[in-house]
Amino acid sequence: MFPPFTTKEAREKCLYLIEQLEKGVCEKTVYKAHQTCSAFLKQVARESVERKNQGVMIGCLVCRHKITNEKIVLFAVSGNAKELVLQEEFCETACVVVPPVVSQDKIDQALQENDLLIHQLTDKINSLKKSMQKRSGESSVTDSENQTELLKLIKQRTQLTDASLQKVFELYTFFRFDEKPVSLKQIIEAHEGKLPPTGTGDCCAPKLLTWAFSHALVPLSMDEVFYGTDTNNKKNKHSYPPCDERCGYILPYILGLEIIYRDEDIVVVNKPSGLLSVPGRGPEKYDSVETRLRMLFPSCIKQPAVHRLDMETSGLMILALNQEAHKKMNMQFAEHGVQKKYVALLDGVLKTSDGKPGPSEGHIELKFRLDIENRPHQIYDEQNGKLGITDWKLLAIEKNRTRIEFIPHTGRTHQLRLAASDKRGLGIPIVGDSLYGSGKKQRLLLHACEITFTHPSTGKLMHFECKSEF
Repeated sequence: MFPPFTTKEAREKCLYLIEQLEKGVCEKTVYKAHQTCSAFLKQVARESVERKNQGVMIGCLVCRHKITNEKIVLFAVSGNAKELVLQEEFCETACVVVPPVVSQDKIDQALQENDLLIHQLTDKINSLKKSMQKRSGESSVTDSENQTELLKLIKQRTQLTDASLQKVFELYTFFRFDEKPVSLKQIIEAHEGKLPPTGTGDCCAPKLLTWAFSHALVPLSMDEVFYGTDTNNKKNKHSYPPCDERCGYILPYILGLEIIYRDEDIVVVNKPSGLLSVPGRGPEKYDSVETRLRMLFPSCIKQPAVHRLDMETSGLMILALNQEAHKKMNMQFAEHGVQKKYVALLDGVLKTSDGKPGPSEGHIELKFRLDIENRPHQIYDEQNGKLGITDWKLLAIEKNRTRIEFIPHTGRTHQLRLAASDKRGLGIPIVGDSLYGSGKKQRLLLHACEITFTHPSTGKLMHFECKSEF
């Protein structure tokens, strides 16, 4: 994941904490460490064999209180096996050691029911594997029977393991950017039931953010630094962004946005389908990419969006944090200096009028305008419509659907949806299009997958890609 907030101040505080921890390493007893060190780690839960002596991530989140404006520093340690202890003399700034979202005791209790059966099945699987290796080359009937039995045992163990994970995951509830709770069960449902890895929710970032958002704190700077013996993947005292495997699964739901890139001038997000780009009229349409961004970055301008995506469209969207960046990005869009690519799944197979396979690429120019009597529907109007220009490329035929790449050269309302559905275009609506298609109860399968532009301050060419979920 890309670090969602600036890292400098938080990193400095992480390194200072590690310096204090190192002072206690040479102490021979915990008692002496308590007496002489301003910070130390205490073993509070059983450490797994695979993680023994592997080190920990030290996380810091520097915050500002919404009401008092007081600066508060939060610290957390990855996992649940170790507890960070800070003495009163550690720092003059108000510091809080953030606890685990779920205690190790509760996790152990949730795992206990199936634990014995899982271990018994593992022993049987290992025993059968050894037996099969010894009998390698015997009758094919025996080999087949053993293989069938092995697959059966593995399936049983997988079912029990998944059931145990479900019980553990049901214990986790985080707090979002808007101070509302969101359970890991809800996040799993949003991922269509795909379970995250073991330990999801025990990294520093979700601990820090859920504490901050449940205590009226605004994040300012966040970083995680590895503390321990160097490994192939991590170096002592080096910073690392939130991990893709666990944090990447849950942080977009805690933050409200998946942040692809951020600096002092711009933010690039992966907008989810179903979320407005900018707020509409009325409280029911207030939630949007813009409003969520302002909650995460209160100092940004009131209207940070420099372009929009339809509510049902997902994908890459650029927002500006200051007025100068907003002005320069608007100019780029007006002068067609921003290149975009979309991927869509059409609800049918692209063919010619005589039923033969259709072309592999093409160019579409259509004029459309708002249907005043049927907002926000657009209708073809050669005389009064605005010209929409789109290039397209056939990517694949998938069963009874067609995967298409769209490259728009203009930014008209519903341009790609119309290029797909109108008989003067491809003549096949995008799957899930409630305006120009069948209106099935499914999200619109249209995703902004690539964007290229010039950075408004540095002049550097920026290019981002974001795969679709379909």
